[in-house]
Amino acid sequence: MAKLTAEQRIERVHVALMRHKKFCLFSGLFMVGKVSVDDKIPTARTDGVNVEYGREFVDRLNDKQLGFLILHEAMHKAYRHLTTWEKLYKKDKALANQACDFVINLQIQDYDAEGLYVEMPTDEEGKVMGLIDPRFRGMDAGQVFAILEKEKREGGGGRGGKDGDGNPDDANNPAGRGDVPSLDEHDWDGANGMDDKEIEGIGKEIDNALRQGALLAAKMNGNVSREIQELLTPKVDWREVMRDFIKTVAQGKDDSTWRRYNKRLIGSDVYMPTNISRRLHSVALGVDTSGSIDGEILGQFLGEVKAICEEVAPEKVELLYWDSHVAGHETYEDGAVQGLTDSTKPRGGGGTTPACVPLYMKDKDIKPDCVVMLTDGVFYHDEEGDWDGVSAPVLWCVIDNKRFTAKNGKTVHI
Repeated sequence: MAKLTAEQRIERVHVALMRHKKFCLFSGLFMVGKVSVDDKIPTARTDGVNVEYGREFVDRLNDKQLGFLILHEAMHKAYRHLTTWEKLYKKDKALANQACDFVINLQIQDYDAEGLYVEMPTDEEGKVMGLIDPRFRGMDAGQVFAILEKEKREGGGGRGGKDGDGNPDDANNPAGRGDVPSLDEHDWDGANGMDDKEIEGIGKEIDNALRQGALLAAKMNGNVSREIQELLTPKVDWREVMRDFIKTVAQGKDDSTWRRYNKRLIGSDVYMPTNISRRLHSVALGVDTSGSIDGEILGQFLGEVKAICEEVAPEKVELLYWDSHVAGHETYEDGAVQGLTDSTKPRGGGGTTPACVPLYMKDKDIKPDCVVMLTDGVFYHDEEGDWDGVSAPVLWCVIDNKRFTAKNGKTVHI
């Protein structure tokens, strides 16, 4: 019997995965983008849409290892790693590559914990290829990147890893694995060459493929992981939630009076009260400056607040920077809020104890119409504090932590 070509083997393993209840979820993703084989590629390469496999590499892998590699590339597509995490790539390419691979390799292994159908590829010496570490279970690439970055900064972990594109890297190998051979290359430049319209179109195609796969998994009694379920959950724009939250409070200040009739209706012999718009007295913003929120997110948050305030015109904005205590308090009155993003000076950087915010407001007799908290939701002792004494609705804008939902007020995830 003639030996199958790399192209034929890839097609055969695709079909086998599509027929299996554990992996049929990814069936549609196999059809997104182009799949090709290249003699010059040492392992595999993806731009998050298209996948290229190295011929020699495919020939050397058994079917279970090839199945793992195919799922690895499919999950890069599912999470849109190379467009979603562009900012991580620009910050540290090696760690961005590692973070993405840590996330998906562990998930693939969890799909088949006993290794009956897929297994991590090995190099010519039999050494496992690719990064995997159980401590990253349940995390996304952004959360893993933050841990790896901290470890690199503190000098922990083993030396001599590779940067995720197969190149020697002097950065620490975060898992302490030593020189771990790379499983694939990530073509960040190719991904970032797409314009916004292309990215949006591909995103819709990937979303549809996952939804079709989820339906197929349900018919075959397969499982859809929590991470994939989160991908399929309709996304909420935190900016719109915050805008609606503050504007709803402002609208609640509207009133009416029979002391003056509505002049527009008097001509029709209809007598109705006149609406009176009562401005918001104040909005309080509590910003977590414990070190988990970068300048980009803070800038977006304050910029959005500024735009909202232009519409609802609060008399005062109380900006509180906090970590283990309120480290900075800035007050902007009337038109001064227009300069908020330029004049503000964030302070703090210690622990994370949101309980200090309601205590501070009580001590300083700050009585806002509403409170908006910006945080990552990771607190000492998991305590939010006593908000019962704050007689105002509270919105928590939580960054990169879908596990956190506030006990007091409303939560929206960024």
